[in-house]
Parts: sequence; C-alpha cells; structure tokens
Amino acid sequence: MEHHELPIPQHFNPDKVGDVWRVSYQERATEAEKWAQAHNIAPSAEDTHKISLLLVDVQNTFCIPDFELYVAGRSGTAAVDDNRRLCEFMYRNLDVITEISPTLDTHTAFQIFHPLFLVDSAGNHPEPFTTVTEENVKNGTWKFNTKLSQSIGLDPKKAKRYLKHYTRELKADKKYDYTIWPYHAMLGGIGHALVSSIEEAVFFHSVARCRPTDFHVKGDNLITENYSVLSPEVTRDDKDKPIAQKDVGFINRLLDFDAVMIAGQAKSHCLLWTLHDLLDEINQTDEELAKKVYILDDCTSSIPPIAGHAPDR
Repeated sequence: MEHHELPIPQHFNPDKVGDVWRVSYQERATEAEKWAQAHNIAPSAEDTHKISLLLVDVQNTFCIPDFELYVAGRSGTAAVDDNRRLCEFMYRNLDVITEISPTLDTHTAFQIFHPLFLVDSAGNHPEPFTTVTEENVKNGTWKFNTKLSQSIGLDPKKAKRYLKHYTRELKADKKYDYTIWPYHAMLGGIGHALVSSIEEAVFFHSVARCRPTDFHVKGDNLITENYSVLSPEVTRDDKDKPIAQKDVGFINRLLDFDAVMIAGQAKSHCLLWTLHDLLDEINQTDEELAKKVYILDDCTSSIPPIAGHAPDR
C-alpha cells in the first residue's frame, strides 16, 4: 500500500536546527494531538507493519557547531544538515514510524578515554585525540592517574594490568585504537541533551502516536569505550571477569520490528559499530533479517580521519 507523506507542522523551523533552545512541551503536546486528529493518525499500537527508528547519539555534543565533537563532515555543516533532513523525515512519516529509540552517549570526567584518567612521568594528561598503545603503557609513557584510585575504586597495579589488557583487546578484536577524547556528552550537561529540533520532533511523535520514546543510555562504564549502543568495546577484564555485556534485550527488541531505520552520528563511529553489532547478531541467527535494516544515509556523516579510525566516507 502506497504511503502518502504528511505535511511538515508549522512549528518546525529548519533555520533553528543548529541552535540550542527550550522546547515548548505543552504547546507541542496540544498541537500533536490536534495534528493526529486532523490527519487521521492512529496510535502506534494499531500499526500492522511496525517500524523502528533508531537515532544514534543525536546530541548537542556531536551535532551543534562549536561543541566538543561536532561532526562537521566535508561540508562543515554536515550534522546540522543531517538533522534538518532527519526532522523532516520524522514529520513526513510520523504516521508509519511506530517507535523512536534515541541513544544517549553518557560520560563523566573519570572515564578511561578522557584525559584525566592518564598521566605521563611529569603528571601531565594526554591531549585529546592522543592514541595510546600497549607499548605506551608498558614503558610508562602513559600511566593510570593514581589520584583517582580511591574515588573510583581502582588499584594502581590492577589499573596498569588492565590498561595493557585493554589495548591488546582492542587490537585483537580489530577495534579502534585506544583514543583519548575531549570531555564530551557529560552527564547533566548541555552537550548530553538531544539536539533541540530533534527532541521536539521526537516528543511530537510520542504524543501524536501515543507511544513512549524508547531512550537508551550508553557509554557510562568507567573502563571501556562504548561506541555501539548494543555492546561495549571490551566486556571482560584481565582476569576474564565480566565488566560489561552486550544488550541482548535491545537487540531482540529491534529485530521484533518489521523494519529498523538507523540515523545519527557519527557514521564512522557510533552508528557504524551499532550497525556492526546488529548485523553480527543477525548473522548468528538468521541472515534474512538483514533485509529489514536500513540506513538513512542522508541523515548521518563521518568525522574527519583520525589515526586508528575509519576514514570519512
């Protein structure tokens, strides 16, 4: 059956997608109910063909110019342009998108990939985008910051063993190199929030379709990176004890849908590895399920090339 796209609601302002502002929830909620009635939009529970829209890290920290890890792409305005198209896509297809699942990259200062976690022999922290190798850990170029030991409950000797293990595991699994990132997506901070225009569209969808937004927090483990929302980079410590695990429940939830559409940032990192983990699970169960997974290619961009990371494409 052919789907006829909906008009875009008047409240959407494409010129504000690159800005941070407060969503007028009460106004949008009232409008969303009237919008659903005017366009005969049924609650999502009545959908016979169920579609999931997975939004990977569409947060200020990655999507707003001058924020910490803004995905500028080749054009310099990539993430803003992606999100303008993404908002329009959500509004035009609101009546057939069953559920929206935004992921939220969520960090604190003391995590393994932030500068504070490591020091050199002079007590200096690594600069953002520094690559840390197993050899760097062995020869003491970079060491665990023992000032953090009591606060996070990590013994210095154990920390050194773990750092060597961590770098080896990343290399063995052909993951990205151990990279120090700028402080970003800080829990409670403005960078952690969804882009305002995206938040507004997601909220509008939730009310119009009578469907709670399915938020997923990721990346808050202190001792492993978590590019993918479905699985952390390292799941076991140097003693083979579990430190994190694959989110099997969310994987199964996604695969219960008739179609899964994926958008967000960055295509070279968090979106890429989320897709990788989803397809890896599919390949272990039923390869036919891959036919239900779609990437909204004009709603995602890569970061510029960084040593040890996938190139812009």
